[in-house]
Order: sequence, then structure tokens, then C-alpha cells
Amino acid sequence: MPSAHRPALSRARLATLTLLTLVSVLTGCSAGPDPTVRVAPTASASAPGAAKSEQPAAPDAPAAPAAPAEVAVPSVGITSSLMELGLNTDGTVEVPPAEKGMTAGWYTGGAVPGAVGAAVIIGHNDTHLGRAVFHDLKKIKVGADITVTDATGKALHFTVKATESVSKNAFPTEKVYGPTQERALRLITCDGDFDAQGHPVDNLIVYATTS
Repeated sequence: MPSAHRPALSRARLATLTLLTLVSVLTGCSAGPDPTVRVAPTASASAPGAAKSEQPAAPDAPAAPAAPAEVAVPSVGITSSLMELGLNTDGTVEVPPAEKGMTAGWYTGGAVPGAVGAAVIIGHNDTHLGRAVFHDLKKIKVGADITVTDATGKALHFTVKATESVSKNAFPTEKVYGPTQERALRLITCDGDFDAQGHPVDNLIVYATTS
């Protein structure tokens, strides 16, 4: 799972961002209990399942994209329904429970897939129950298709632009969650070697966009 990081804030909250200290918490898809993901709670993450907007929509503005229901990466054999992931009461990001390790989750504090901004989908690599949904995500290649199907049945296609394996102690928060004019998608899981507690020390991040 992603390490210590925080969802992107709106421009109006950028001043607040400088006052918040990122808390480092190792997270993992491991043979032991699954730790959690630490982020600073923000107003932008308080409305699970809703598209975020600072201003009322104009009368002729297009309707906000529907919430995502399924993600598929055909080139590596991944297909999963999506649960909604918000924030726990202690400010940590929810992750799919170990018993649902074969199900990925959409972080509702980010963008809705297909909307302008960074949408984030999180999945386990492995749990203490065994192989999990994003076990083979490390095999993905630049140019691969990621399909997100929304609750209305509409399929959105994203093209992989880059992948990155990073230390959980140096998670690129702004790069993943920061403001973007692209319709961006990030897939995140664990990667790398294991620490003394059996938790992977790195995160794998897949960056994709759609037109």
C-alpha cells in the first residue's frame, strides 16, 4: 500500500499544506497484519464517493463522472471490482481489508477517474492470506491499457505513461496527488524487499492518463 502521503489540496488550501507535517508510517502487503496509510485529514477527503469542486457547476457544465465500479489491466490479467476507500478516524487512509485482498479500492479523497485531476486506486500485492489483486502489477508496461468502468457501465481507457518504484520513506506525495490538468490515474501497491517485520519497503506507482 502507499506510504506516508497526503491527497492533493485545492489551490485555496495550499497555504495550509505548508503547515502540515507528513507522518511516515510503513505500510505493506505482507505476511503479517496489514498496517495502514498515514495522511493528513483534509476537507477535500471528507465526502467519499463525490467529485470534488470548489465552485458550483455552471448551468451548461457537463455532469460529473460517475463513481468507478471496476478496474481492469488486461495485459497483466487484473480485473477487480472497486470498493470506496476514505479516511479512518485517526487520519489514516483506509485500505481493502486482508480478507478482501483480491479487491482494489478507489480513494474517494482524490479525483473521480475520468475527471480532471489525479484519481488513485490502491490494491494489495499480497496479504497474510496470500496472493492479492495487484500481485502482477509489477509486470505492467508503458503503453498498456487500464480500463475503469463506472457505475453506469461506461468504460474509460487510460494509457500507462510511466511506472516508478519508490521507498515508502520518500513517497512522492505531490507527484501522485498534486494538482494536474490531466485526467490522470495512479495505481499503487507494494514493491521491493521486506523489512524485519515482513513488510515491503517500497511502493510501486503506475501513472496513466486518458484524453
